[in-house]
This record gives sequence, C-alpha cells and structure tokens, in this order.
Amino acid sequence: MGKIYERIDGRLRAFIEDQQVFFVATAPLAGDGHVNISPKGRRGTWVVLDDRTVAYLDFGGSHAETTAHLRENGRITLMWCAFDGPPNIVRVHSVGEPVFRDDPRFPDLVARFGEAADAGGLRGIVVVTAKLVSDTCGWAVPLMDYREDRMLHTDNFNRKTEEEFAEYCARKPYNVASIDGLPAIPLPLPPRPAMS
Repeated sequence: MGKIYERIDGRLRAFIEDQQVFFVATAPLAGDGHVNISPKGRRGTWVVLDDRTVAYLDFGGSHAETTAHLRENGRITLMWCAFDGPPNIVRVHSVGEPVFRDDPRFPDLVARFGEAADAGGLRGIVVVTAKLVSDTCGWAVPLMDYREDRMLHTDNFNRKTEEEFAEYCARKPYNVASIDGLPAIPLPLPPRPAMS
C-alpha cells in the first residue's frame, strides 16, 4: 500500500521516466479560486534532475494556469500513473517555479532535455522541488495501451516563427493572466536563447 519518501530513489525515478503522461495540479491561494489539473505528454519533455528535483518543458497553449499559480504561491503536485505493467501511482508533492526564457538558468536547464527542447512553442521550464514523494497501489487505474504521441501540438507550433509564437501568447487572454486574473506569462515574450 501507500508509502512516503523524502527523495526520488532509483526505483521511483525509473517509474517516472518510463511513463507516457503525467498530471500537474496547482491552485491559487484564494478559497474561491479555480484549481487546475493539466495532463503533460510528449516523450522527453520531463526529466528527473536529481533525487529531489523534476523539471518539465512548458509549451504554449491556450492557458497558463500552472505558471500563474506557481508565480503566486509555488504549490504543485505532479502525478504519474501506471496504465500498463504493475499498478502504481507516484506523486511528487512540491514547490515549483517557472524558469522563463530570459532567466540565466534557462540555457543550462533546457540542454538537459536534448532533442525535445528543439520543438517550437517553448515558453519556459517548470522546475519542481519535492517536499515529499508518495506512491500508492493504483489498483483502480485501468490498463490502457499506448499507441503513439499525438503530433498536432508539436506540428502546430513548429510551423510558427518566433514572432508568430510571441503574438500567439500575447493574443491569448489566459496566457497573460489566469482565469482568476493572476499574472501568468510575462510579456513581451523574451526571445528564445540560441541552443549551444
């Protein structure tokens, strides 16, 4: 049954890195604010940096709720579920921080993602530091077969120039601020630094 850990050990790391999708949960401080849960896919877009730190690439989309909540309070939980193989659920209860493209840490962090970081539409990187890690049985999670990644998001943003992507971010009302009005993506979107 469920256990609590202080760190992401080798077994948990292997499980996290083997999954095809994970989920991100954040919330504003306001009691009537909207809780957000987002699925994250695209192989290679998350990495375990060390035994307490996970990072994932934050790509463009119609909303930036996670970024807004992290800028306000930093609270975040990541969850991976086994949809095949032995049942398991791993949660990383954490504090997180968005690292934007003009942050001096961005080039070194983005290099950790290899080819996945070359895709268009990259707004930033979310760095998550575990406060505690838990796993539970996952006995009720259904068995599902992975077929392949959907390429619609990647293909759409790969067609945009950097200028077009910056205009896209500025035009989407829930990129500038969350649905509760919290600041999200700083604009104008900084240029993306050259990959070394």
